[in-house]
This record gives sequence, C-alpha cells and structure tokens, in this order.
Amino acid sequence: MAEANSAKNVLGSELQACCTDPMTGFYRDGSCHTGPQDRGSHVVCARVTEAFLSYTKAQGNDLSTPRPEFNFPGLKPGDGWCLCAARWKEALDDGVAPPVVLAATHEAALKTVSLDDLKANAAE
Repeated sequence: MAEANSAKNVLGSELQACCTDPMTGFYRDGSCHTGPQDRGSHVVCARVTEAFLSYTKAQGNDLSTPRPEFNFPGLKPGDGWCLCAARWKEALDDGVAPPVVLAATHEAALKTVSLDDLKANAAE
C-alpha cells in the first residue's frame, strides 16, 4: 500500500479520506488507497445512490445488503464508498454513475476513467 501521505488524488494533491462510517477502502482505512493486492482497483470515492445500488446489485455485486460475517453494514444512498474504477465507468456508460468526491479519488482511477468524466460527475 502507498504511504497515506504520498498518495495523490485525481487533482494531483494529497488523497483525502473518503468515508469512515461505514469504513471504506480496499484496506478498510477510510481512503481509496490501492496496491498490488487490490485487483479491482477500488479507487473512485463515490456517494452511492439508489440507482447505482440497484445497478450494481443487478451486476452481481450487492452493496446494500448487510454482511455481518464480513463486518459490512450494507450501504444506503448517500454513503461514501471506494468503488472499482471499472464498475464506476460501466455505471457511467449506463447512465447511473454515482457522484464522485474528486479529492478522495485516487489518481490510479485515471487509468480507467477520464478526469473530464470524473469532474462532470463531481459531488462537490
């Protein structure tokens, strides 16, 4: 994992926290850090919407149902979550991409999605 203080966001500044309630991130540290173990590239910090939660559930990734065995509370609209860049791009292409927190989205997202697309869907 990259050092927290050296990770950059898509704007080129220090990566900010995405969400700690619920605790998000591949490393469950509240930030969209990435590393070699993160094969899904969970680098896009989004504020999930009902449309996105329904969409990703239909794609086989149910993020709304609690899974206590994985210490996962289930997401509700408005929650912050580090999404896989490819899933966010799929949702964008299908018209249901949730808003993105640019300061908390890791620069690695730019390998999959354009800065223009991220900015056009910015939450802030």
